[in-house]
Amino acid sequence: MSRLYVLGGRQRKSVPKYVREWNLYEAALILEIDTGSGAVRTCVEYKSPPEVRAGENSSVVFKAGTLVGNTLYACTSTEVLIFKLPEFHIIRYVSLPCFNDLHHVTPTSEGALLVANTGLDMVVKVSSRGERAGEWSVLAEPPWSRFSDTTDYRKVASTKPHKSHPNFIFELNDEIWVTRARQRDAVCLHDSGRRIDIAVQFPHDGLVSGERIYFTLVDGRVVVVNSRSLQVEEVIDLKKIDGQGALLGWCRGLLPLDDRNLWVGFSHIRKTWFEENILWVKNVFQDGMREKPTHVALYDLVEKRCIQEIDVEAHGMKVLFSILSADR
Repeated sequence: MSRLYVLGGRQRKSVPKYVREWNLYEAALILEIDTGSGAVRTCVEYKSPPEVRAGENSSVVFKAGTLVGNTLYACTSTEVLIFKLPEFHIIRYVSLPCFNDLHHVTPTSEGALLVANTGLDMVVKVSSRGERAGEWSVLAEPPWSRFSDTTDYRKVASTKPHKSHPNFIFELNDEIWVTRARQRDAVCLHDSGRRIDIAVQFPHDGLVSGERIYFTLVDGRVVVVNSRSLQVEEVIDLKKIDGQGALLGWCRGLLPLDDRNLWVGFSHIRKTWFEENILWVKNVFQDGMREKPTHVALYDLVEKRCIQEIDVEAHGMKVLFSILSADR
């Protein structure tokens, strides 16, 4: 692997101490990393238009994306942008009134889009014509039981607290699955009785690679699940691999290279999280720990060692959501 794309955002330079995340980031970024030299360049810097933002200071950040061939599917909190690579030309754009706090977008085989509409605790299907083609609540309730089908949620700053917080979609044996942070699991949208119990912490990514599914946990662990049995095979604590001298950051974004090597992303921990109800941050942090910047790291899961780290915060990216292979 010689090149990576990393999706995330740049934080505002001057913000009040307790500014919320939906007002914290001023621009969405896509960086390209040459893992051989460590060189980083900015491919995209993007700001959402006013008509799809709740306010002038609404955050703009790329959440988790999907790369298929030379087509990159990316999302902000209220938009889906489809880029043609390597030029990063926008070839398709979708923004629907039901979009709020989107966390992931991925295409289906028939050309539709599946969107993790986190703010409304649902997954939305968007047709090839850019129209809403269906939705699934990720809870045992009708999709619109707590929300209005006529409200423009792009203009709602936040719907938190979320009951579920779905954040990543993946397909397994032609079935659609989604991770649910609050329930600490992944659930099949076709059969809600089928679930993968992750249990130990809030999951994010759910990437299928061969007969394994890899999940990041926000506290710096990776859960490996057998894709046939849907049982957890291993929980890898990256904090132990790195040692206790540094706070890795908010773990989100991963890219398996094979059964052994795995890129993982970490976002710099905000000072205010120590004072808010982020219990895992308080439990992990120890006096004297240094805080690592937003970065990506390559791990050898067999030897349990970190092979390489690349700082992306030095290149403007404060929050990171997705790591994708740029070698096509």
